[in-house]
Amino acid sequence: MAHLVETMAYAGEVPWHGLGVPVSNDLTPVQMQEKAGLDWQVREVESFIEFDGKRMPTGQKSLVRETDGKILTNVGENWNPVQNDKAFEFFHEFVLSGDMEMHTAGSLKGGQMVWALAKVKDSFVINGRDRVDSYLLFSNPHQYGKSIDIRFTPIRVVCNNTLTFSLDSKSDASVRVGHRVEFDADAAKKAIGIAKDKMETYSDVAQFLSSKRFTPDSYIEYLNTVFPRTADKRVQGKALSVETLSRNAKLAHDVLETQPGAEYAEGSWWQAFNSVTFITDHVQGRNSDNRLYSSWFGGNQVRKRDALKSAIEYAEAA
Repeated sequence: MAHLVETMAYAGEVPWHGLGVPVSNDLTPVQMQEKAGLDWQVREVESFIEFDGKRMPTGQKSLVRETDGKILTNVGENWNPVQNDKAFEFFHEFVLSGDMEMHTAGSLKGGQMVWALAKVKDSFVINGRDRVDSYLLFSNPHQYGKSIDIRFTPIRVVCNNTLTFSLDSKSDASVRVGHRVEFDADAAKKAIGIAKDKMETYSDVAQFLSSKRFTPDSYIEYLNTVFPRTADKRVQGKALSVETLSRNAKLAHDVLETQPGAEYAEGSWWQAFNSVTFITDHVQGRNSDNRLYSSWFGGNQVRKRDALKSAIEYAEAA
């Protein structure tokens, strides 16, 4: 199967997904863009079809990568492409002020998804030794139907789990900009400042989860909520137990005590939540490429949001 990662570079320690080539950890955003192989432009061209020996316009445009002429997507008349330069320029003043440092950048799905990740000079510690670092992710899709997404992403250091802050639209520490409007970097930066304030409350959520204990039965119920059982005739009518859990729920149950950092909050809903994030980042999926894409842009991003929301609900009832 073809890999989803086209090009990628990382600074400092090897990232959780283990992908990319190492670069210096003091790069400017422009230097990171170059090292990651993302110093290319896109342009819009008229889209045509061949019919009855004639070349006819489709009324759409194609978004083409200038370096190799590859068509990345077909778009409508009101589509406003954002060049990769703009994505990396977004980080410039943050890096210059020392508030962030470039960490990772790359291209997925043949150039359709470009992203840059910067480490924020913020972190918090749970129970005196369980550190969570904060990162800012800028994804710039060259793909119809996808929006620019700028969001804070917590990463638990001990196990390299990418966590989630999002519970709902009101608590989401992110900014999304559709391609039907002109990208306004200054407005996005102001919105990110507001989102950062929300991100700081994540520490309170994590501390709360680490203070609440689960029972064996409540943990099994939680896993069944996150990874529901399918209509398997072999388990129909049977009481909920480890044996009747879905495959992914069993995977999470298996790593509960063995995941890195399990001893930091043993028996707590923080440990329970991280058993889910651990398998989504390190176990599920065909390979590291798929896990990376799913955790940041696909189904596992939603899965983690739902898992966090459910963990809070169970902790409140504990």
